[in-house]
Formats: sequence, C-alpha cells, structure tokens
Amino acid sequence: MSDYLSNKELWRKYTEIHSQTDYYGLKEFLAGGNKLHSLERGEVGPVDGKSLLHLQCHFGLDTLSWARLGASVTGMDFSDPAIDLAASIAKEVNLPARFICSDLYDLPNYLHEQFDVVFTSYGILTWLPDIPRWAQIAASYVKPGGFLYLVEFHPFAQIFDEAAPGYTIKYPYFEKNAIISTSDASYADAETKFEPITVYEWNHPISEVISSLIQAGLHIEFVHEFAESVYQQLPNLVETIVDGEQFFVFPEEVPPFPLMYSIRASKPA
Repeated sequence: MSDYLSNKELWRKYTEIHSQTDYYGLKEFLAGGNKLHSLERGEVGPVDGKSLLHLQCHFGLDTLSWARLGASVTGMDFSDPAIDLAASIAKEVNLPARFICSDLYDLPNYLHEQFDVVFTSYGILTWLPDIPRWAQIAASYVKPGGFLYLVEFHPFAQIFDEAAPGYTIKYPYFEKNAIISTSDASYADAETKFEPITVYEWNHPISEVISSLIQAGLHIEFVHEFAESVYQQLPNLVETIVDGEQFFVFPEEVPPFPLMYSIRASKPA
C-alpha cells in the first residue's frame, strides 16, 4: 500500500473515532459552540462577509466555526468519510458550507476560484511530502489583497519521543524522507484500538515553509512562535486553563522551547 493510501485508511479510522470522542467536541458544536481557539481567531481577524478556504479540514468543525462567524466557507480534505460527515453536520446545524473531497495536490483539478482567506491549522503539514508544491497551490487560492494563515505544531517539538519521559530526541529535524511508524489508535482516543496501520509523516523545518511561501509570491506579515500548545504533544507538559481555554505548557522547572508557530502571508493587491 502506498504512503497516500495507507494514510488515507488511517484517517478513515480516525474519522470514525473522532466523531465520538470528547477531544473534538462534536456535541458542544452541535449545541452552538465554536471550536476555534482564541489564537487563530485573533490572528485571522474578523471574517464576516469574507470567503474562506480551509485546507485539510478533517470533518469540518473549524470550517463551520468560521461560518458561524460570518465567513462564506469551503473546506477540503482527502478523506471521504470526513467530508461526508462535514456535509452532514453543516446540514444538521443549518450552516451554508461547501465541502470538497480531494487530495490537496489534486485540488486545482476541482476548485478554480480564489478566496479572501486561506486557512489551515494544527497537524497538517506533517502529512504532506512536498511543501513547495503545497505553498504554490495554497497561494494560488489567495485573492489579491487576501492572505494565507497557518497555525501549526512546531517542527522542533516533533523531534522528541512523545512516549518517553523527559526530552529524548527520536527523529531528525532535517529529514527529507518519510518518517514511518505504526498506529493502532488515535491521538484523540488512545483506548479505542484498530488493526495497526503504517503511517507516513514528514517533518518540515520552518525555513522550508517560509521560503516556500515567499517563492509562491506571498508576503510574510508575521511569524510567531509559542511555548504553549493546544495539544499535549509531550508527556511532561502541564494542562492549564486560560480564559476558559485548555492549553499545555512546560512545568516551571523546564526551560521552554517552541511548541507551535503561526504564519500570516498576504498576496499583494
């Protein structure tokens, strides 16, 4: 099985689990909640009346959360069951949204318009082998005067063994080849098991991401790094609640390093 098909099967399993787990909070969303974090809401800014494309949207809760804030939204993902679920949720909560099932690299074959905002977030670049091509495709969907916004887990934090105590380096920061592992459970629910699936991921240095966006014709407005995370990436992180939101931070005795970063890159008008 190719890396693409193996990862696609993984996300089919993940969708079955994620629709039921508290981690994604589908019940809260159906009750009227918004699943976006204050970080991306603040850095993207008001979206009322704007068109927004969400790349790699999974089953659409963030996409539909932008719709609740007034955006005209389109979400894409390569997982058929995820897109089917996203469309079903949109219908259930009566939010206008369009969802497209496509591999990201094939998206130009199916979508031929531009958007005020191209949004993508949290654990998405690791599934893509070719970042320059990703940047070219993403930039092609940005309207003149619009922008791309990325918030992502920091590649430096990805080099550590997430299962080991302390901070043990397991993966190379500069690695062009796929990092191959096996998964029998989701990051969102370790208790629900499935038959092991081979997983292919890629770690992309921030320099590669920034350079690719510049080469794609976008202007970097800012790059921010954060020593807190929306997800417990490493076992030693401590949960904290800030203004009602859950974050994970380093214990006081540990010198912090970046866990997440964000980039906003605009296209000249």
